[in-house]
Amino acid sequence: MSKSYQKWIEQKLEKLQAVDCYSAGLTPETVAKQLGVDLSQIVKLNFNENLFVDRSRQAELIKEVAGEIDLRMYPEDEEVKLREKLTGYMGVPKEYLTIGNAGDELIDRIIRIFIEKGEAAVSFTPSFAIPRLCVKRQEGEYITVPLKSDFQLDVEGMLSEFSDKTRLLYLCSPNNPTANQMSPQDIEALVKAFPGIVILDEAYGEFADYSFVPRIREFPNMIILRTFSKAFGLAMLRLGYSVSNPQLAKTLTEKSPLPYPVSGFTIRMGIKMLQNMDIMRTAVSALKAERGKFIKALNEIEGVQAFDSQADFLLINTQKPADEVYEKLLQQGIMLKKWGRILQYENCFRVTVGLPEMNAKLIEALKEI
Repeated sequence: MSKSYQKWIEQKLEKLQAVDCYSAGLTPETVAKQLGVDLSQIVKLNFNENLFVDRSRQAELIKEVAGEIDLRMYPEDEEVKLREKLTGYMGVPKEYLTIGNAGDELIDRIIRIFIEKGEAAVSFTPSFAIPRLCVKRQEGEYITVPLKSDFQLDVEGMLSEFSDKTRLLYLCSPNNPTANQMSPQDIEALVKAFPGIVILDEAYGEFADYSFVPRIREFPNMIILRTFSKAFGLAMLRLGYSVSNPQLAKTLTEKSPLPYPVSGFTIRMGIKMLQNMDIMRTAVSALKAERGKFIKALNEIEGVQAFDSQADFLLINTQKPADEVYEKLLQQGIMLKKWGRILQYENCFRVTVGLPEMNAKLIEALKEI
């Protein structure tokens, strides 16, 4: 290896090490091993997963898919079939739909297409981290404006950040981690004023009060993201889609950096779930009912404040330091997403709405703490 090449590769690797990347943190297997307990004893409430989906019904559908597809073949027509099936669910023509390897990959794809070095994206904080990481990797600027104290958008503050170099606006609603939906009037005002592409992330849309999908024709610069990971419970398979005007949808579909970015098995499973909508609807209904009970029970604990939610998770704030609460919960095998300070709240956690028995364990542990 030449000295010049050695120097180049060292500099390249050093530069890559400085790039922020997503980290999942501890896994249930790691926690179980540390505690010396069986994996089944771990209460996993940190990743916004929908455990209300009937796993046995999903297993039946997986068997059906396995019998129908030929894994030796490329998935040439699968995306088209899924888009055709989604038209009935979303109420838009198939030309408005783009399929992706989960919402994260679609975010990355959109940012690769529309953000270049030196350009900027605007969003609010706190919110989902992936767009910021993707923009930074493109060597763009990621400008954020804090939410107001009620977790709603600071419209004037965000409008003041729009300029001739802002190319992307990212709005997450319902928002991760605050779990609230943004005012539709505020979203509309920002979208109409923004001089570029708007991503409206509705990953938790099925758990919320409203969606912008029925209004997509009003906003030619809007791309609405949806996913099968949450309401449909296909988090492991990584399947997402977007809704936008046909010109944008065509660009996003054709300019994917890779052929067949989503596996045929995954797409066919998405079709199966759409053909068995009762699985999703039953799960969402049960989760929302449990969500209300969960919030009420948490707010009855001294030193705990739980906020209203329009998602499959909720935000809580504790009087005791977040680090202390987190470690004590972890010692009992209970995993939450620790956020720490969010606006005026100092000790915040994002908590999945788990099954009743899981939530009960968290409630008892918090009472002790």
